Amino acid sequence: MRPASVGHQCPECVAEGRRTQRPARTAFGGGAAGRHGYVTKTLIAINVLVALVAAGVGGLGSVAGGGWGGLLGGGTEVHAGGAMLGYGVFVEGGPVHGVVAGEYYRLLTAMFLHYGLLHLLMNMWALWVLGRVLEAVLGPARFLALYLLSGLGGSVAVYYTAPDALTAGASGAIFGLFAALFVILRRLGRDTSSVIPVLVINLVFTFTVPGISIAGHLGGLFTGAVAAIVLAYAPRRSRSLIQGAGAAFIGAALIGLAVLQTVLLLS
Repeated sequence: MRPASVGHQCPECVAEGRRTQRPARTAFGGGAAGRHGYVTKTLIAINVLVALVAAGVGGLGSVAGGGWGGLLGGGTEVHAGGAMLGYGVFVEGGPVHGVVAGEYYRLLTAMFLHYGLLHLLMNMWALWVLGRVLEAVLGPARFLALYLLSGLGGSVAVYYTAPDALTAGASGAIFGLFAALFVILRRLGRDTSSVIPVLVINLVFTFTVPGISIAGHLGGLFTGAVAAIVLAYAPRRSRSLIQGAGAAFIGAALIGLAVLQTVLLLS
């Protein structure tokens, strides 16, 4: 027997009650498991693991290398193989690499690579702060979709504006989280005054610090805002269906834009 608020219950009764009880949901229909931040922690772990792999391949010096305070550190073979690249030749006379060569995976893998230890730490700190808040209010699945779509939006923007440059970093996804936090707070009727100054500071850095991908940041910011609007303002009656269809549409639109750019570059 299991102790209850009044008397005791048999284990079968407890199990049946759990099966019929509706699981707790967030204000936007997500699972309550988001309070634990499992997705945020997993994303951080993946980014750190990739950095360690890059360090092992190219040496620690190349990962925490030069540039502006170490932010724009040197790359390794891992970066060459996974960073965002529209088209490029690594060896004179060698084969063409990049998305135009069919390496569409770069659109996603680029958001898990970083140029420099400081670059990694800054993005992971932002992910830790923003991710736990958004994952708790959106739920794990919706938060993961928001993150990946924002990062993908940043990669597609880079594909259009700087297709011949190697770019990497989670910054596009992070800017998407900033935009999403603003949208979510507005939807909940909360104060957004603490978000705007931080976002403005980051935008100032984006436009003033050399070597930072402006398109990647703005692409992630715009995509994150659109995705957050879909997640936050979907009608309650058919919320999950609209949220899922909206996220799928955004993803399909971004992939379609990438395919279109490939066709234009090859024509």
